[in-house]
Amino acid sequence: MTTTCHGSCVCGAVAFRVDGPFTRFPYCHCSRCRKRTGSAHAANLFVPAAQFAWERGEELVRVFRLPTAPRWSNAFCTVCGSPMPWLARTGASVLIPAGALDDDPGLRPELNIHFASRAPWYAHAAELETFDELPPG
Repeated sequence: MTTTCHGSCVCGAVAFRVDGPFTRFPYCHCSRCRKRTGSAHAANLFVPAAQFAWERGEELVRVFRLPTAPRWSNAFCTVCGSPMPWLARTGASVLIPAGALDDDPGLRPELNIHFASRAPWYAHAAELETFDELPPG
């Protein structure tokens, strides 16, 4: 599916555009992605680098590359700390944190990766009580 999606940080200082289609949409349960997101897993979209463009604020994005992990990085807005896209070290693709998108990408997560290293406290969302807003009390 070819679609154009826009994304931004919480404060709005950084914005980007992605021209689909995306190549992959996994949930990553590795310990690095858990630490990067502060959650049970990361929801990452991948797109060829030529299909990604910064619209504003690229100079406000800081990228941390862990030397011992050639396929992992962390990018964030230096104003508000929101996770931001980053270019793979090969230069071939861009990882986009799905939560940074302002639009529906038109596809849903398709697989879990590094599931063997998931957090010991991980629970499938379908197993949890659900509220449309804050629960009472």
